[in-house]
Amino acid sequence: MATWKMFLLQDSASPLMEQLSFFHDHTLMILLMITVLVGYLMSSLFFNKYNYRYLLEGQTIEVIWTILPAVTLIFIALPSLRLLYLLDEINNPLVSMKSIGHQWYWSYEYTDFKNIEFDSYMIPTSELKKSGFRLLDVDNRAVLPYNSQIRLMVTAADVLHSWTIPALSVKIDATPGRLNQVSFLLNRTGLFFGQCSEICGANHSFMPIVIESISPAFFIKWVSKMGEA
Repeated sequence: MATWKMFLLQDSASPLMEQLSFFHDHTLMILLMITVLVGYLMSSLFFNKYNYRYLLEGQTIEVIWTILPAVTLIFIALPSLRLLYLLDEINNPLVSMKSIGHQWYWSYEYTDFKNIEFDSYMIPTSELKKSGFRLLDVDNRAVLPYNSQIRLMVTAADVLHSWTIPALSVKIDATPGRLNQVSFLLNRTGLFFGQCSEICGANHSFMPIVIESISPAFFIKWVSKMGEA
């Protein structure tokens, strides 16, 4: 989760988020090189004393400054397109979870396991424990196994919502009457926090999402316990 004085991206918890972090660094490096080059050229124009009043054209430099930006854009576009298609790919999911957005809470359904259903409300500040996170903790966390391909299906019951967890590279709109899906893989255990990132009502940012990543063995025990309840 994001903490105070955090200037960089959150630590990735999925392979796709890791690749997005690498692409972010790759693009920033290119931008830094462009900024330094343009800054140097502009400063040299201000401080040099060269002048040539008969200069009418420079075809060589015009070819160079047309080709270089095109090559730079290719270096950015190719990894960007690769990531875009990887994010959309759904490949043999082991667990499917459905999330339904309501005002002001989320509902979760595990239809693969005896139709497990529960609501996930934000814990009020007055009821929050000392170890809890204000405006982020919920009473019922969504539990998922790590090292397993997860398919998340998202919809909404009333207005637009957006199921967002930055550490998992997941941001998907929950639209009434439409079922969207996304795939991700958790590569470690832990708690991962997110919030609804749509703005369509008062207090709408306080729709927290908490994913609890556990081992597949403990996930089976949790499913058995929830099925008996």
